[in-house]
Amino acid sequence: MTVATKKKVHNYSAGPCILPQEVFVQAAQAVLDFEGSGLSILEISHRSKPFEAVMAKAQALVKELLGAPDHYQVVFLGGGASTGFTTVPLNYMKPGGKSAYVNTGEWATRAIEESKLVGETLVVASSEDKNFSYIPKGFEIPADADYFQLTSNNTIFGSQWKQFPKSPVPVVCDMSSDIFSRPVQVSDFALIYGGAQKNMGPAGATVYLFDPERTGNTGRKISPMLDLKNHGAKESMYNTPPVFAVYVSMLTMQWMKKVGGVAEIEKRNSAKAKLLYDAIDRLPMFKGTTAVEDRSPMNATFVMSDAALEPAFDALWKEAGISGIRGHRSVGGYRASMYNALPIESVQALVDVMEHFAQKNG
Repeated sequence: MTVATKKKVHNYSAGPCILPQEVFVQAAQAVLDFEGSGLSILEISHRSKPFEAVMAKAQALVKELLGAPDHYQVVFLGGGASTGFTTVPLNYMKPGGKSAYVNTGEWATRAIEESKLVGETLVVASSEDKNFSYIPKGFEIPADADYFQLTSNNTIFGSQWKQFPKSPVPVVCDMSSDIFSRPVQVSDFALIYGGAQKNMGPAGATVYLFDPERTGNTGRKISPMLDLKNHGAKESMYNTPPVFAVYVSMLTMQWMKKVGGVAEIEKRNSAKAKLLYDAIDRLPMFKGTTAVEDRSPMNATFVMSDAALEPAFDALWKEAGISGIRGHRSVGGYRASMYNALPIESVQALVDVMEHFAQKNG
């Protein structure tokens, strides 16, 4: 069988997104023959010893890379983080209780709406007044809430929490778009969850990292499919897990560990973000859309000072092999998603195009 060589593309897709090339090679081989078994990773039993080893390794790598306490549990479930929006209040809000949220964008908004279906939901702060272009500060978290949730990184609008607020109640965090991009103090959170398709693997798996001592103490009777303690007790095997997505996530986490772990990944991400944001600030025809102090290293959003020049700029970056930088429809302009596996050479390619365009049209 002949495998075609991939065309070089600088992939800025917001998700599903770029993953390490070596992971693609390993995953492709496993699709044909998983560990010499004669079976594809797509057809092996999730109850087989080889896949049980994959699941155990993936769970251990989540905890190792993030430095989670030993007693924390990891489960991989389907349904995306959007199912998590319902899973969270069912597992953390007592009947007759209430939750507290900060609204920083599209996904926080959806999480709030799902929580309202379960019980009283307080929005203690919001940046909606300025089209989610900043992170709220100086708000209070009510001590009588059952839990407090925030979204660590705003994929669409390009903002990120640089410091997490101290909370008198258990903290839940949707880290879908910046998990494994920087170190976090896991013990500060009752639950961290996120879809795999940004920094960890392909679409189809959602990781939940949680403290079982602070989870499922509501007295609420819920479906076992939405019960985190149930999935934890069953080691993510209560029903058939997303086998391929878990396997590729395991490969990606092995790559992260090999290159130096989350601390090294953070250094790389900071360098990439500085390179691009410096260009946005230096070149007058480009303008960032997010408060400088809250800029996300994962998703850089910007517009052109003259929107009439967009078609010519679009043609230039497409010619350079750049893909996926058009902004979300609610923001417009451009969004460059610089997830963990994006090399700095790809960021330089975009900066070169921006500088060339500015010189030609400035």
